[in-house]
Amino acid sequence: MSRPVPNPGILDIAPYTPGKSPVPEPGRKVFKLSANETPLGPSPKAIEAYKQVADHLEDYPEGTSRVLREAIGRAFGLDPDRIICGAGSDEILNLLAHTYLSQSDEAISTAHGFLVYPIATMANGAKNVVVPETDYTADVDAILARVTPRTKLVWLANPNNPTGTYLPFNEVKRLRAGLPGHVLLVLDAAYSDYVSRNDYELGIELVATTENTVMTHTFSKIHGLAALRIGWMFGPAHIVDAVNRIRGPFNVSTAAMNAAVAAIEDTAHIQMSKAHTEKWRNWLTEEISKLGLKVTPSVANFVLIHFPTDKGRTSAEADVYLTKRGLVLRALNNYGLPHALRMTIGTEEANRLVVEGLRDFMAGK
Repeated sequence: MSRPVPNPGILDIAPYTPGKSPVPEPGRKVFKLSANETPLGPSPKAIEAYKQVADHLEDYPEGTSRVLREAIGRAFGLDPDRIICGAGSDEILNLLAHTYLSQSDEAISTAHGFLVYPIATMANGAKNVVVPETDYTADVDAILARVTPRTKLVWLANPNNPTGTYLPFNEVKRLRAGLPGHVLLVLDAAYSDYVSRNDYELGIELVATTENTVMTHTFSKIHGLAALRIGWMFGPAHIVDAVNRIRGPFNVSTAAMNAAVAAIEDTAHIQMSKAHTEKWRNWLTEEISKLGLKVTPSVANFVLIHFPTDKGRTSAEADVYLTKRGLVLRALNNYGLPHALRMTIGTEEANRLVVEGLRDFMAGK
């Protein structure tokens, strides 16, 4: 019996595995700390804007996300005509790959980079080239060393998920300068809102001054709109024009647009979320380190916790132990980090319970 056959390479792609969401057992409170979701939720103003759309669900969305592009432009000082919005930044990453990659091309990502990069690359028939990192951080020289005449795109999450590390702006500029002009540099700034480092820049300057760099961002993290699937890209006019030619005409819902506009304008909520993250990220790093566990320094809304390989103290055993306590962290085998767990910064209660749970686990209780 004959049947449709996927394009070459499709079945070689490892499916994306999201953070687990277990069903709570009766009488047990569960804290989901596996998906980098904000514990503070979205702005109340965003929720209200979302609800107001309910009376007009029969209407198609405005096809270019104009009101949202203008709001982003005001917030970041950008030309709205050079912004594209999408169903999460994931859609935009896939649109970029579809626009600029094809059979025999290569795209570069780092060893512990976001799992969507190889999926988007391989889905378009291109080769996914994985470059080693240094101390769980992207290495500019290692990336440049792997560039070939077939390289068409470089993916760089800055800060990176799941390591929480980042490249200073000078290093990002050095990377751009070292890449051939025909290579598109994609700067994924999903976690940029959490960074408070003087040597960091999310990519706007490079996009504004080059013809071969784009920056993507999302409303899923600090804005707490993950369920609405909304993200955006700032890029050169010629790239925006090319991507818009294959973008779906109604790819962002009216509810998502309106909620995102309200969210980006509620600067007080953004600042509160950032302050909460910084406070508890620092506290978790210090307290978990006291237990004899290594924590990779993070600038994002999560921490990467490394475990010994000794039986009884492994990351897999810690994952089972914490899950039984209703504390759900993210195992990272598919990220090439089999001895680590990633923990999203949670509420004060969740954060303290994780430290307590890890203390008991390490003590063999």
